[in-house]
Amino acid sequence: MPSSNNTRSTKIAEEIQNWTMVFPNQANPNGNMFGGDLLAIMDTTAAMAAKRYAQTEVSTVAVEAVHFAKPLWVGNNLKTVAKVVAVGTSSMMVKTLVYRDVGNDDLVESVSAYFNLVAFDADRKPTQVPLLKLLPEEEADNQMAKKLIRAAKQRNRS
Repeated sequence: MPSSNNTRSTKIAEEIQNWTMVFPNQANPNGNMFGGDLLAIMDTTAAMAAKRYAQTEVSTVAVEAVHFAKPLWVGNNLKTVAKVVAVGTSSMMVKTLVYRDVGNDDLVESVSAYFNLVAFDADRKPTQVPLLKLLPEEEADNQMAKKLIRAAKQRNRS
């Protein structure tokens, strides 16, 4: 994927979707899904979106702005959606959402987070990713991702 010259391709990110069900071993005694198990599902979906975008291996660096808005319970069907919304040289910010299926084709947004992933080559060195061509409806997510990136850089300087 990386080229020896300084030209970078530009591409539109693809939305990746993943379905799963909450099982009893993923929940506390009250039946509420463990946040860690949910983050693992979200991380996997975010990694698939980043890998598909970069066309190379990726690794998660950080998770930003996790918001558990609605609880998830044993037996819930979950739809996880992830899409690259901002890129750096070798990094990608992936917005990831989890929806609970409530039936009748209705979904309730339950959890959101931004995953920061880095692309790497066969030698496990960071490698360049394509520039991101944003669609008009992605502008707000891109601005939020950039805000989170700035905040993380500021936090790391402290």
